[in-house]
Amino acid sequence: VLKLFKLLHRTRQEVFKNDTKALEAARQKINEEFRNNRDEKSEEKINELLKIASDVEAILRTSVIQAVHTDSDKI
Repeated sequence: VLKLFKLLHRTRQEVFKNDTKALEAARQKINEEFRNNRDEKSEEKINELLKIASDVEAILRTSVIQAVHTDSDKI
């Protein structure tokens, strides 16, 4: 669980580099989701939550695109 938590935060830092609003929003959401489920005892539910977190990390890494304006009409 801790390994996945750290991986999500590292991925967040890479994906949203130089975007302070997105970095903070992602940090809060990751922490909130882990905090809300910290007392979960069911092994089945824990495995399901870990699968979801792993899928989210993969989607962040492969599907999120950050664009930067280089000119008034170029990104």
